[in-house]
Amino acid sequence: MGDRKFFVGGNWKMNGLKADIDVIAGFMNAGSLSENTDVVVSPPAIYLEYTREKLNPNIGVAAQNCYKEGKGAFTGDISPEMIKDCGCNWVILGHSERRNVFGENDQLIGEKTKYALSQGLGVIACIGEKLDERESNKTEEVVFRQTEALIGNIKDWGKVVLAYEPVWAIGTGKTATPDQAQEVHKALRKWLAGKVSDAVAQSVRIIYGGSVNAGNCQELAKKEDIDGFLVGGASLKPDFVKIINAKD
Repeated sequence: MGDRKFFVGGNWKMNGLKADIDVIAGFMNAGSLSENTDVVVSPPAIYLEYTREKLNPNIGVAAQNCYKEGKGAFTGDISPEMIKDCGCNWVILGHSERRNVFGENDQLIGEKTKYALSQGLGVIACIGEKLDERESNKTEEVVFRQTEALIGNIKDWGKVVLAYEPVWAIGTGKTATPDQAQEVHKALRKWLAGKVSDAVAQSVRIIYGGSVNAGNCQELAKKEDIDGFLVGGASLKPDFVKIINAKD
């Protein structure tokens, strides 16, 4: 994987009250986290500032979503400026639940990515296929299309982490095998070399998400083109520290 620094994100989704966050911050702060891994956790928006205050500074905090404008009549949404004002430097965009539960399309996710980057946030941009798409051999077609919508909106790839999350493996207990995940990551890197540049393809971190746990993380981490993980449910538990240290 060359000089790409390992990256592990914890997406808490709609989980965690303050008492739960106190517990998570407790084991994260006490855990011996690898210095060779960038670590970012993503609490519900209402707890961004609370989480930032509780965690050690070596752990980044991300919002789970944001809008494509700085302010305005967008009830229920938040802006990159607000995220930064809470002391947080990352946002997750295009998560499959935003796409498939809330109906966000490729174009909107691209526009959000552009604006978040323009405001200095790092973006964890999610892509991935559904089960019927995987079964009809459309995996590459889908992830390339989703990534294509991002490309024109990204000037500085150094602030972007791509998260490949096969939708059929999220929260289902099904995991893409290390070989399946590696195959998609490798194809994506080759495609990026042609579409953007070889330098970007080699430097951008492509992380895997989809039922990653303490049992399978080391096997996945060995793969050449897997540069880390975006972890869901397992990021709420002490085992998350083992996942962060999967490369060590």
